[in-house]
Amino acid sequence: MSTSSSDPMARRILLGLVAAALVAQPASAGLFGRKQPKADYAPVYAPPPPPPPANGAIFQAANGYAPLTSGQRAAMVGDVLTIVLVERTQASKSAASSTDRSGDIGLTPPSTGPLSFFKPSDVAASGGASFDGKGAATQSNALSGEISVTIAAVYPNGTYLVRGEKLLTLNRGDETIRISGLVRAADISVDNRVLSTRVADARIAYAGKGDVARASKPGWLSHFFSIVSPF
Repeated sequence: MSTSSSDPMARRILLGLVAAALVAQPASAGLFGRKQPKADYAPVYAPPPPPPPANGAIFQAANGYAPLTSGQRAAMVGDVLTIVLVERTQASKSAASSTDRSGDIGLTPPSTGPLSFFKPSDVAASGGASFDGKGAATQSNALSGEISVTIAAVYPNGTYLVRGEKLLTLNRGDETIRISGLVRAADISVDNRVLSTRVADARIAYAGKGDVARASKPGWLSHFFSIVSPF
């Protein structure tokens, strides 16, 4: 087959593969890849209210009841509250050790007799050993900001399971903040805010990807040599 006849055939095959890829790609993927919330941090919506019982009463507690003392505080599955990130940790550790040991021995040979040919320097001995080691490590972390989450479950002891995430698409990169944990009803303020230090079993993740995050990491070849290097 000549070159002139093979080029249109190759072009048609290439166009067919591109068309098949576009058809197979979900509509929600978009041009920049799929950006769906992670299942573990997906928002929880309030369930629909049950039908009112036909008892003729005006007040129905099943439709949602909150005492006057709690105001508009989040208290039901699907309610939204805000976690105020005030994380700040600092740790340091140091260790040092030092040892020293020395010893000397000397013999004076007789000046007469069969051993008189030894010199004092021939039978003198000394030795010593020393060691000095130090180590130190310091680490500090800080995270501030706010993220709104939803109540995923309400437990009988008055604690709530909350979870949520925030996806930010900025210039040349994406930022993701995820948090989940247990919150006490007593720690929720009147404006539905909770400090992150009050969240039990907290799982907080802050990550980014894109050109900026990629530029701050070593290349794959440098990373490979840093793993296999014995030094």
